[in-house]
Amino acid sequence: MTQYSAVLPAKITSNESSVKDQAIGIFDSGVGGLSIAKCIHQYLPNESLIYVADSLFAPYGDKSSTVIIERVNKLADWLIKQNVKAIVVACNTATVIAIDQLRSRVNIPIIGVEPAIKPAALHSKTQRIALLVTEATAINHRFLALVNKHKNGAQTIIQPCAGLVELIEQGLHESKECRLLLNDLLQPLLKNNIDKLVLGCTHYPFVGTMIQEIIGDKITIMETALPVTEQLMRQLSDNNLLASGDHVFQQTFFSSQVTHHQEKLMSTLFEKKSSLQPLPLL
Repeated sequence: MTQYSAVLPAKITSNESSVKDQAIGIFDSGVGGLSIAKCIHQYLPNESLIYVADSLFAPYGDKSSTVIIERVNKLADWLIKQNVKAIVVACNTATVIAIDQLRSRVNIPIIGVEPAIKPAALHSKTQRIALLVTEATAINHRFLALVNKHKNGAQTIIQPCAGLVELIEQGLHESKECRLLLNDLLQPLLKNNIDKLVLGCTHYPFVGTMIQEIIGDKITIMETALPVTEQLMRQLSDNNLLASGDHVFQQTFFSSQVTHHQEKLMSTLFEKKSSLQPLPLL
């Protein structure tokens, strides 16, 4: 098994300051991870970002663990070759299935995304919470163990959301079709007196407004963009890797299946004009 190490000196000297200004790598099966990338840019505006949408293999939610692990390793290896200083696995499915083995392979900071189960359970007054996840996440043993560990006695309802990622990837996140699907997924949850709804996929915040309209203001939606960003900030600080104050932000977006539609969608979701480059065949 290939072992990768980044050049991370214990203490960066002035001659090595360029290491701090290396980009942060972020990847997802598609555009969903932009919800994480946007938050990172908001709180770390000097950091450059390389974002990879593995759209040729999207969605990960209906793929086998073997396929997901293979894709995660290939994407991480490619990002390391681009000299990224840290990697954010901006995908809940990829995190629960592949992050442990990825961390065993590489020696740069690897930040994953996990649903906000613990804070949801701690702050639930009805002691009933629901989690919206992909099909692969819903049956993953690591995810189920995480739920059991952090549910704090709360009743937890796990709702797989087949088809939702695909609609978002098609740019139909504001469509009537998307609203109908969300209504079908959410109505059964409302009958269970939940007061916290955890978004267990990085795509789902892009339909957060529509979800809130359906469930009403008495149920709190919880997602993980800010906790992931805070963990990234801690990791960069601990490794003396925060970008220098005068470093100018740059963004580079790649996709394993470039289309004009996706380029336009990514610019819309990231809220910044972005050009999309083809990811080399991996």
